[in-house]
Amino acid sequence: MKEILREIGMISRALDSISNIEFKEYDLTKGQYLYLVRIFENPGIIQEKVAEMLKVDRTTAARAIKKLELNGFIEKKDDKQNKKIKKLFPTEKAKKVYPFIKREHDYSDRMALESFSEKEAKVLFNLLQRVRSNVEKDWEYVKKGNKRQY
Repeated sequence: MKEILREIGMISRALDSISNIEFKEYDLTKGQYLYLVRIFENPGIIQEKVAEMLKVDRTTAARAIKKLELNGFIEKKDDKQNKKIKKLFPTEKAKKVYPFIKREHDYSDRMALESFSEKEAKVLFNLLQRVRSNVEKDWEYVKKGNKRQY
């Protein structure tokens, strides 16, 4: 059972590679679509929350969000109460691209689970949520500068 994380990694990289190729015509590269989806689904979200949702460091998130802003997919707006906080919103350009991204996501879900019964898919989902929860504990720990004991 040691190979589970390798399988998850291969699935993730394959789907990410497919998406990067298919979204290239929209000037979305290197996983930027992941950020765009989170911002589209959570208008007004702050950059730190996007990073947390995607489990990436702040620098990686800042770079991707900056590219999305430069390419006209998102805009930053000041928070009314705290001017230091920048809220992220999708632009009209993003609103035009999002349905394609959503269709690709729905297709990938269907394709990946095509031989699964509904019950099997639910079991898999629940098991993967548990795996994520376990990994998140270490992610939070290491993110704070700690070292894991192997």
